[in-house]
Amino acid sequence: MENRKIVVALGRDCFGNSFSEQKDNVRLASKAVADVVEERYAVIVTHSNGQQLALIHSAMEDFAKEEEQKDVAPMSVCSAMSEGYIGFDLQNGIRTELLNRGIFKTVSTIITQVKVSPFDKAFSKPTKKIGRVLSKEEADKMEASGKFVTEVEGGYRRVVATPAPIDIYEMDAIRTLVDAGQVVIAAGGGGIPVLEQGTVLKGARSIIEKDATAGMLAQLSKAGTLLFVTGTEKAAAFYGTVKERLLDEVTLDTVKNLKLDNAFEGTGMLPKIKAAITFLENNNEGRVIITDMEHVSAALKGRTGTIITA
Repeated sequence: MENRKIVVALGRDCFGNSFSEQKDNVRLASKAVADVVEERYAVIVTHSNGQQLALIHSAMEDFAKEEEQKDVAPMSVCSAMSEGYIGFDLQNGIRTELLNRGIFKTVSTIITQVKVSPFDKAFSKPTKKIGRVLSKEEADKMEASGKFVTEVEGGYRRVVATPAPIDIYEMDAIRTLVDAGQVVIAAGGGGIPVLEQGTVLKGARSIIEKDATAGMLAQLSKAGTLLFVTGTEKAAAFYGTVKERLLDEVTLDTVKNLKLDNAFEGTGMLPKIKAAITFLENNNEGRVIITDMEHVSAALKGRTGTIITA
């Protein structure tokens, strides 16, 4: 019997850079998710949060600067806010689109915590830039508080670690809801990175690569398909070079060889390829699809997109 459980990972093109742009883009993303539901899949949705997290983080920093007695919101709190804010728009957008098609399904958003290791090497060398450009004075103050900054054009920016996901704490709830027929939105932006300290989960100063968490979500939910909705109809190897080629239906071994040849280095496709490899190594009957919002339905039927199988 075919496995109809699917994780749909929505990229940054599904949202935008402002409140109004997100509203417009979410309507399109909701149509793509509804297309998947209409194909009778059990759907778990995860999503990007890069622009929204930057907006929230910058706003919180500015607030703390104006109100000196106030603390700057921790990175984990900003991540939680982004999950709730995006989930609100996405949950309502999907619900509306399904109702307009005569489909009655509950859509739920789960604020999701993802376990990371305090010994992850990423913590010793943070690289992910977040927030606005800082002055030298602001950067020095941030470093004095134990945070990391890096010099960029026009000033400085904060950098945080990107540790690997180890486990998803709300996985039982996600499985229960999707098995009950709901559309579930979870682990937005890679989830909230937390460190386990006894019975306490403590937010980590980090961001998890969203595609890595999408792969883990697919693996732990025992999904048959991992669908990356991105800005291109098909993934490209050696993008922007004379060797560039679009990928149609390819095997896991082909993708591994391309990765070894650095065919995806320096592009946003690399994290998706890494997640695809890990997912398919643990599910030899699964498949990974990479396509854009407009071609989701056709890609599910094998008519377009990049389709990777073990």
